[in-house]
Amino acid sequence: MISLNRYTMIALAAAFSFYHVVRGMLTLPQADSPWPSIVAMVLYLTATVLALWPSSPTAMPPWLAAFSLATAVSVPLLVTSQLDPTANNGYATWHVSAIGTLMTITVVRRQELWGWIGVGFLTVQSIVWCGLGTSMEIGITGSLMWVVVAGVLTRSLAKVGNDAQTLTIAEQEAAKWQAAQDAHEQERRARLEQTGKRALPILRDIILAAGELSEAQRMESRVLEAGLRDEIRGRRLLNDRVRASVLAARRRGSTVSMLDEGTLDHLQEGELDAVLGAVADAIDGCDADRLIVRTAPADSDVAVTLVGLSASTDPAEPGDSVRLWLEIPRAVTADAASAAKTAH
Repeated sequence: MISLNRYTMIALAAAFSFYHVVRGMLTLPQADSPWPSIVAMVLYLTATVLALWPSSPTAMPPWLAAFSLATAVSVPLLVTSQLDPTANNGYATWHVSAIGTLMTITVVRRQELWGWIGVGFLTVQSIVWCGLGTSMEIGITGSLMWVVVAGVLTRSLAKVGNDAQTLTIAEQEAAKWQAAQDAHEQERRARLEQTGKRALPILRDIILAAGELSEAQRMESRVLEAGLRDEIRGRRLLNDRVRASVLAARRRGSTVSMLDEGTLDHLQEGELDAVLGAVADAIDGCDADRLIVRTAPADSDVAVTLVGLSASTDPAEPGDSVRLWLEIPRAVTADAASAAKTAH
């Protein structure tokens, strides 16, 4: 529909512009010499064809606007040079409406300044040539009004277009925000449901024991608490296999920290599964006292870094010693786990 309207408007403008030339050709005998008017017609038709070319962008190029202005200056001078300003020239002053039409097209095509300069020159030249009263009779007022109306409508339509684009962007942002809120709400419900399933048995035991838990139950409670913390801080570092490996490590007495910095969000599911499989294998094979699993920066080729620490057995180097240092790449190969660097 938009294309149809555009071509319909171009056809109407072309027909109207051609009408001015036909009218001028019929009045050529009134001129002292027809040749300047013929040159003016050729120049006007050339500028009009270029200005109405269907495949042109909406905004007229500056060079074409300059050519249209040059036409608006040349055509009146050529036509009036062969007419008597004191006589009733009738349709022989076709150039007034023709240049008004050309400048209206220029304004509509987003070159309002050039259009105003062109119609301004036409107005001044006509007044100088035949006086104010006669200028109004030959159509200067109409040409000015066309340009004024074209400028107002063009600015209004541009504002409406900008407002529509702004509204569209706002609707898209609102939809994104709503989708994010829905996703957060769904994630919250899923985590609450999962937390309830995992915590309910131990909470029941605590109630039944009136808070007097055995050492094994206390240990299990601490493991459960750490697992719930993982769901908040670990995010995409967790799947069922990693959860099982972390749980087994904690039951062996290791302290495990899962830290997701949000740099795995763009990994595809298959890539993420491969990375998490390597993480689970590394956790299963590590006997360090403390294990830190953290996602790497987004601009790194590494997806996850694992560091295993244990108390140093060397009196000369007190503190922690590195038992495991492993960088898991984003593109995990079959033997990625063999790239681990360990230190004793």
